[in-house]
Amino acid sequence: MTPKLFLVVLLGLVGWTMGTQEVQQDSKILVCYYGSWSVYRPGNGAFNVEDIDPMICTHIIYGFVGLTVDGVMEVLDPWNDLEENDGRGAMRRFTNLKQINPNLKTLLAIGGWNDCEPLVGKNCEKYANMASTAANRRRFIDSVIPFLERYNFDGFDLDWEYPTFRGGRPEDKANFALLCAEMRAEFNSRGWLLTAAVSAGEPTINDAYDIPSISQSLHHIFLMAYDMHGGWESYTHHNSPQGLIPEDAPHANSSFLTVQYAVDVWLNGGCPASKLSLGMGTYGRGWLLQSEAETGFYAPTSGLIDAGPYTREPGIWGYNEIIEKQASEAGWRVVRNAAIVGPYAVQGRRWIGYDDVESIGVRVQYLLQKGLGGGMFWSIETDDFRGLHSSERYPLLKTARRGLSGTIPTPPPTTTRDPTAPTTTTTTLPPDGVCRAPGIIPHPENCRQYITCVPNGSGGYDQIVTNCPEGTIFDPNMGACNWYDQVPDAPELCNERVWF
Repeated sequence: MTPKLFLVVLLGLVGWTMGTQEVQQDSKILVCYYGSWSVYRPGNGAFNVEDIDPMICTHIIYGFVGLTVDGVMEVLDPWNDLEENDGRGAMRRFTNLKQINPNLKTLLAIGGWNDCEPLVGKNCEKYANMASTAANRRRFIDSVIPFLERYNFDGFDLDWEYPTFRGGRPEDKANFALLCAEMRAEFNSRGWLLTAAVSAGEPTINDAYDIPSISQSLHHIFLMAYDMHGGWESYTHHNSPQGLIPEDAPHANSSFLTVQYAVDVWLNGGCPASKLSLGMGTYGRGWLLQSEAETGFYAPTSGLIDAGPYTREPGIWGYNEIIEKQASEAGWRVVRNAAIVGPYAVQGRRWIGYDDVESIGVRVQYLLQKGLGGGMFWSIETDDFRGLHSSERYPLLKTARRGLSGTIPTPPPTTTRDPTAPTTTTTTLPPDGVCRAPGIIPHPENCRQYITCVPNGSGGYDQIVTNCPEGTIFDPNMGACNWYDQVPDAPELCNERVWF
């Protein structure tokens, strides 16, 4: 059984009232994926549904559900996703964000890279089989429809990575187009959206997608214009280069590994610009350099950068981890290249390329100039969502939203509280108060509370005191609320047995 972990944070569902505060409706969309497994990350990286600001993105997508070998949709984490069997009901809480912002669209995504990962006993053959016949496609669609209805989703996102690849077959290209057409026919009468996340690599695009056909069936197409370079290579490069640089010339593959090239392939292939949204990353990819003397693009590497404290995966850091490292560790040097757009940072032998507020602003201007339908982020939970090292929460998402529509609604000063929601209070403390650094700490006097310390810009901290849900106490090891009986040394933490 997965530990029953709870994290209740400031400015979640309890911290918003609607009034007149709504996402401005215009022709541009901002789509934000949510990796639901981020709830299990430690400390300041733990991200719950209630951490989502429902006023920034026009569409939010819950990732992921999977596909069984029999070709029907399956829930991958029932305890977190569903309410049954004392589950946490994250999907229901996710779609309930529309109670705060009725203009928000909530979608459910299937697939992702890992659902086709051969190293964990899965591959895309099951997707190929599902799409191979009309009967199989019908079975799959029939497994999706009642689930979307039950949990009040507004649509479905196909993230098959990728048709014809990783156990796929050549006929996947045509069959994926048929799947999109048949799903759209079913969705029309229900008013649902059908979308897909698609590759940015030209060889994959050519083999996997019938662009004119799927463009007719899909409401929106999300171009994953990132992961163009990474730890599978033995040299440094940005994971999302906007354009070419002179150093690319000797490397033939790099000629088509740019954002500009990928966008043009889709547009020239028949995708209407208004349906294509530019994908941007809230993370970076990094390496260990062979030598501190060579730090530019194509510098030789000897391995992946060490794992970050929250994502805990070598070779990749969330933006929140990157700026935390830069704030807490000396010696980081940030380098920019106008053609690449996104910066890279170097400290000793560590090298990481990423996007920041400045580069996201440039990318948004580019997509507007191209007439694209909007922007997309993978993914919401690795932005600086707590605002611990930025001037605001969600700096990357908010930069994009302002670029697309001019303004972002500001939450009103008053709050409303659900009867079952935790209570939060905010006070400003001097530098010698209980908060001495950004982050989450136990409450010094109450084991059923924790404190979030947020810099207030005046040399002190805003102290956010949050009550744990009924039956739980703050677990310092997890950096979150947990069942009393599952917390080591709980009696000592609480001074005595706590009876709930």
